[in-house]
Amino acid sequence: MSKSYYSLGLMSGTSMDGVDASIIQSDGEKKYTAIIDKYFEYPQSIFKDLIKLRDEIKSSKDLKKFSKDINNAEKEITLFHAEAVTKILKKTRVNVDLIGFHGQTIYHNANEKISRQLGDGKLLSKLTKKTIVYDFRQNDLINGGEGAPLTPVFHKILEKKFNIKPVSFINIGGILNRTTILNDGELFATDMGPGMCLIDKWIRTNSKKKYDINGNIAKSGKIDKIILDQALKNLLNIDSNRKSYDITDFDILFTKDLSLEDGAATLTEYTAQIILLLLRNKEEFKTKEKIILCGGGRKNKYLIKKLKENSKRIQLIDEYGVNGDFIESQAFAYLAIRSLLKLPISFPKTTGCKEACTGGIIIKY
Repeated sequence: MSKSYYSLGLMSGTSMDGVDASIIQSDGEKKYTAIIDKYFEYPQSIFKDLIKLRDEIKSSKDLKKFSKDINNAEKEITLFHAEAVTKILKKTRVNVDLIGFHGQTIYHNANEKISRQLGDGKLLSKLTKKTIVYDFRQNDLINGGEGAPLTPVFHKILEKKFNIKPVSFINIGGILNRTTILNDGELFATDMGPGMCLIDKWIRTNSKKKYDINGNIAKSGKIDKIILDQALKNLLNIDSNRKSYDITDFDILFTKDLSLEDGAATLTEYTAQIILLLLRNKEEFKTKEKIILCGGGRKNKYLIKKLKENSKRIQLIDEYGVNGDFIESQAFAYLAIRSLLKLPISFPKTTGCKEACTGGIIIKY
């Protein structure tokens, strides 16, 4: 019988609003049980500092230019994660064996083989007195991959739990990414384009809100079809061989002359159309798989209504008894176990790496 571990996954996404924390029990292969999930919101000071820093870092040269600010933010982020660990551990009696620490991505460029996540693994280990696994992307980049997406191997264990094949998991985070599992179990994954990042940026730039709650602002606007069609055409011209994107690959400039409501409506339709392209693409897999939506974007009721009106194949992951808010934090708990066991976390058809490889730097306390 394979050994089972209790692992705590910590994930902070492109919304930069806080940390998702999940404790799971797993052997890193076939068995997986969710124990507890909890969200910890960043204070406004951290949120503002992170947004400002990310907006300033437009190229790898800026990583050096803003190194002092980056180091300060990294320490602040790590201290916040340590507090989150302390709080969630008080909520359970299980003894956590290790922590999967994704950190906060501030720059990702696969062509340059650079992916920078804020998070000091050594400091977190010292503060929590736990084994830490972090910097998950670097080994994949070294092995010819794009460093992302990394959640597909966790989606595969979810597929076994749900007993559904073929299936595509679409994560509507800041960036849209998809994992497809075929009838023979073969695993494919790729980033698809911008998810909520442009909508969120539009709302932050043009109002005092952080995001469009339930899509209500977009719902009250009018889609600019000319701008939308041109934006979709431009997206199709981006290198189709790429497996990963950063939010800096996309901008809201094409909607700059629209009102708050019309811009939100156009950007929401833009995201919806990118997802619907997968459903229309009958040649790629020659099968009509089930589509399961994950990520924060699935809470945008206006967006989800648009998608479901176009296909009966679309469902929310919550309909399978799994809290869709914590898929990625659970995934990094799972990836931490696989890294500890030196099992692969990325594959040629998920990140484009030359051969399946493990990842993550391990700091043993």
